[in-house]
Amino acid sequence: MSRKLLLLMMLMAPGVALAKPAELPFQAGQPFQAQQQKVRADLQGGEVYSEISADDRHRVVEALDRMSVLIGEGTAESLSPQNKTLLFNDQELVNTVLTKARADSRLICRREKTIGSQMTSTQCYTVAERERMKHGAQGQLQSVQGGMNSKVGN
Repeated sequence: MSRKLLLLMMLMAPGVALAKPAELPFQAGQPFQAQQQKVRADLQGGEVYSEISADDRHRVVEALDRMSVLIGEGTAESLSPQNKTLLFNDQELVNTVLTKARADSRLICRREKTIGSQMTSTQCYTVAERERMKHGAQGQLQSVQGGMNSKVGN
């Protein structure tokens, strides 16, 4: 291996280590009450989890309520093994649902030219909105193509 390649790999390695991992709503070792309050505030705020469905929001709130009853004012370490398992399962449910909702709620802005103009404008949509627009456009294209094929076949 050449020295330049080895040097390049060594310089790039710290950058990989510094990459920020996805932040989970609930993390072990942090006070439950503080984490729960933040999640509930984010759910009510409507920005962080703007794309969460009503059903998923309900599931998360129910899981938070169950977790709150299990822990009370204590800690997870003081729970029985059975209750720790219940707590862990609810924590996984909350983390899974909210992580997906946060990813879907991420706002992406792009500069796009307006049709028939040289002027650009900024278009901002959430990831989920972009997916819905993409699927809607694909559906329209398929229906138009399907209509054309049926006319050609007659």
